[in-house]
Amino acid sequence: MAAPTIYPTETILVVDDEPEVLSLVEDTLRGLGYTILSTGDPQAALRFSRTHPEPIHMLLTDIVMPIMGGGALSEEFRILRPGAKVLFMSAYEIETVEAYRVRLAPGEPFLHKPFTLAGLEQTARAAVLYPLPVSWPRPSPRRE
Repeated sequence: MAAPTIYPTETILVVDDEPEVLSLVEDTLRGLGYTILSTGDPQAALRFSRTHPEPIHMLLTDIVMPIMGGGALSEEFRILRPGAKVLFMSAYEIETVEAYRVRLAPGEPFLHKPFTLAGLEQTARAAVLYPLPVSWPRPSPRRE
């Protein structure tokens, strides 16, 4: 007898300023069973984070975006949803993204653009299952 297929039940907030990438990620992850909230606007993503009545299990965000980059967005998101995961995606190499306030722990999932649909599926699942550090570093206070 075959094992039953288990579908993901997590909710993922997807943020990317490129409409084609946003649509592809949204459609792919929704087709896999995830509940998807999506926007091209980081400020709208923060509004979702404040007002969405159900858990948001993960933020999947591009790093380089106008208005607010993924690093700054993730800092605000982690304050609003401290138990949620964050998966970054970018066409830039990991070494380059540190200039955008993004620091990845060794082994932390990262989605490099361009990606395959299988790569998106595998990396998203790995990020959802990735254990959070015992004490996630809080962002440093903003300087005015």
